Amino acid sequence: MLVIENILWLLVLIGVMILVHELGHYWVARYFDVRIDTFSFGFGPRLWGFRRGETDFRISLIPFGGYVKMAGEQTGDQAADDPRSFLAKPRWQRLAIAFAGPMMNVVLAVALLTGLFMYKYPKPLDTPDGAVVGHVVADSPAARAGVREGDRIVRFDDKSNPSWEDIFIKEFASANRSLPLVLERNGRTINTHITPRLSERTGIGYAGWSQEAEIQVTEVVPGMPAEKAGLRKGDLLLTIQGRPIKSLLKFHDEVRASEGKPVTIEILRDGQLQAITMQPVYPEAEKRWMIGVAADQRIAYVSLPLAQALTQSVQQNVRGATLIYEFLRGIVARRMSAKSIDGPIRIAQLSGDAAREGAYTYVHLMAAVSLNLAIINLLPIPVLDGGVILMLLVEMILRRDLSIPVKEAVFKFGFVFLLMVMVFVIYNDITKMIIPAG
Repeated sequence: MLVIENILWLLVLIGVMILVHELGHYWVARYFDVRIDTFSFGFGPRLWGFRRGETDFRISLIPFGGYVKMAGEQTGDQAADDPRSFLAKPRWQRLAIAFAGPMMNVVLAVALLTGLFMYKYPKPLDTPDGAVVGHVVADSPAARAGVREGDRIVRFDDKSNPSWEDIFIKEFASANRSLPLVLERNGRTINTHITPRLSERTGIGYAGWSQEAEIQVTEVVPGMPAEKAGLRKGDLLLTIQGRPIKSLLKFHDEVRASEGKPVTIEILRDGQLQAITMQPVYPEAEKRWMIGVAADQRIAYVSLPLAQALTQSVQQNVRGATLIYEFLRGIVARRMSAKSIDGPIRIAQLSGDAAREGAYTYVHLMAAVSLNLAIINLLPIPVLDGGVILMLLVEMILRRDLSIPVKEAVFKFGFVFLLMVMVFVIYNDITKMIIPAG
């Protein structure tokens, strides 16, 4: 039943993405008076639809995608000589039509986050100024670079006064690459280098540090030691075994280091200090000591006015786009593993989980997927919009059309490449499900 529910939420998610994307192509093509024969949600045989004017609006059998079929879109089509055909239009107009789909996905991502932030914006509380290190994992790249708790990162690679988001983006995409690092410690400046290692579990760069922040319980797993001991969602975690909890990584490391011995956690609940003792368990599937809580940086939810919500939305989408770019560049440079790519099975799981958490989480995921779809579609891969844009730019530079055999060869290469990528990501998803993490 859970699998079916995940698939349904995935279909809703990609349905919105496809509809918005194809509407971008459709509206701009109509604006330039291109005749549109078909607007299809899905591929394959037509299941249902209606005709409005000269366009057949349809739902097709395979729901993972969609297309807008324009008259004379491919060289050799019978309608290629029609003055309203796609190929009869100037190249700059064809370029605009191809670009409109991904652009609509960017607009959707910005609009969704703007709406969310006007309703509920997560604002971190009691976070120190700058990127202050809250914990360093023993024998990690950060530890070997000489980083200590309380250090403030004043420069990381080419970024001065970076935020933790800047740091994580660079860290994830820089496995096995030495990065210059400048720290401030007790008024002194320390110059060093850090080389994130490639995490076999996640396929991304890992430095072994985390930011200093107050940590709050976000979820308590039923039946686990934390629930039995009385820990609740919203509790502020102060100390564990008498040691201050200044980061999420610190908390998890202390639980793992207990090796099953009882741990005492001091919490703040409703303004009252409490000490709770519990004994960690060792689930075979996880292969680590756990107490059964999810925790995160303490935040407060506030409503932003439109202008601020839009600004925050744009900034978050820019950071997201930068992360995707660094991710793709890291894979090409072999600093990241392609194992970190999620396919349709994993996205279905995420869709179901987000929907069960509530509309806020689901819409946030929708915005992230929309941005990802826009950037992936702009990659210069034949069959994708980016491949069409690239060929049009080449033709604009050459001031002539590429030959039909060349276009056909490029299209076939793109189709085979995408098919191979799809097979890989599905295999990758299945492997992650069969082989437990860690």
